[in-house]
Amino acid sequence: MSFPWSYSVLGLVPGLILTVVVAALVLYTSLIVWEFCLLHPDVKDVCDIGKILFWGKNWAWYLTAAMFLLNNTFIQVYDTPPNELHRMLTARQGFHCLVGSKYLNTISNHGMCTIGFSAILAVVSFFCSLPRTFSTLAKVATASALFTFVSVILATVFAIIEEHPNGYDGTPPKVLIVPAVGTGFVAGMNAFMNISYTFIGQITIPSFIAEMKDPRDFPKALWAVTIAEVVVFSVVGAVIYSQTGTNHITAPAFGSLGSEIYKKAAFSFMIPTMIFLGVLYASVSARFVYFNIFTGTRHHGNHTLVGWASWTAILAATWIVAFIIAEVIPFFSDLLSLMGSVFDSFFGFIFWGTAYIRMRRAEYGPGFWRARGWRGVLGIVMNLALILIGLVFLTGGTYVSTSNYCCSTQVF
Repeated sequence: MSFPWSYSVLGLVPGLILTVVVAALVLYTSLIVWEFCLLHPDVKDVCDIGKILFWGKNWAWYLTAAMFLLNNTFIQVYDTPPNELHRMLTARQGFHCLVGSKYLNTISNHGMCTIGFSAILAVVSFFCSLPRTFSTLAKVATASALFTFVSVILATVFAIIEEHPNGYDGTPPKVLIVPAVGTGFVAGMNAFMNISYTFIGQITIPSFIAEMKDPRDFPKALWAVTIAEVVVFSVVGAVIYSQTGTNHITAPAFGSLGSEIYKKAAFSFMIPTMIFLGVLYASVSARFVYFNIFTGTRHHGNHTLVGWASWTAILAATWIVAFIIAEVIPFFSDLLSLMGSVFDSFFGFIFWGTAYIRMRRAEYGPGFWRARGWRGVLGIVMNLALILIGLVFLTGGTYVSTSNYCCSTQVF
């Protein structure tokens, strides 16, 4: 629901092209992750991959683990509250405890303070995180995806049938086919990162593959998800943007709906997703800690009192820490944007370009790009480009995040 805003900055045509390009890059890198996991069946999570990629050094494992846990914890409770445009632009797009609390606060006409609602959602999410296998979470994920689909379709239909968008002042929607003259680097990079953050999620793939009955089936799900994402994101983004235009768009686009009834009806279907996405990252983090404590013991794969008590305690700790961080740090969304730029540069691009090079070198030798002919040349060029894109994320994203923080501080 933030894609319409991205299209308003980038222009409709470049925005749609970038949507397809980013989706293709994430699909390609996800296939690299899958191939790497098949070659290394002992891999349990992205931290094991980090250690293998960087010459089996323990420091690589610990550094990857730190980024892995911080990434999951920071987006576990908070992504971006609705109707806070500046904060929405650079953060990941999702709906977890804090955004859920703001929604409940609005829908109940401020029946309780936001922190109270946030605490309630954190407790609910904690209990939803208790299943120790992804097979149980998969059922919740299916329901979450269905409700999210209903939400965005409702918002799209409402945008079409409404006579005027929110804030209509008699000026018809202004739809840009290409970026407006004078669009700066910070605005353009914000919009590009907004699209990219929505797709990037390779950090969890090794954990999923480790639990699959047959990991060779993973590409089927990956292709299905990617095609569905491109179709839904592009259609919803383009249609809503065409109805609201640059002059009436908000991020997320729920705020562009003129009717409060339409707005609340569409956004209400996001409630399961508010809970599930936080649950997913909490579960991945807890599994990482739990497995590293109990691998090789009878508590690992059995229902024991010690195992369940430890699992519950680990989950509780992750939710408590995430809740405290989200509520205590006053510049949390800006910090999240900065960390997203740093983490996604590695977990979205740099790791997987490096993984491809390491796999092909091990298979064909130091001159693998020559030994494989045109495929080798194309492969090395593409994966060096992936690493370069990651470096652009790391430098450009950091610059944009710090620029936005400075601007928000000056405005305040």
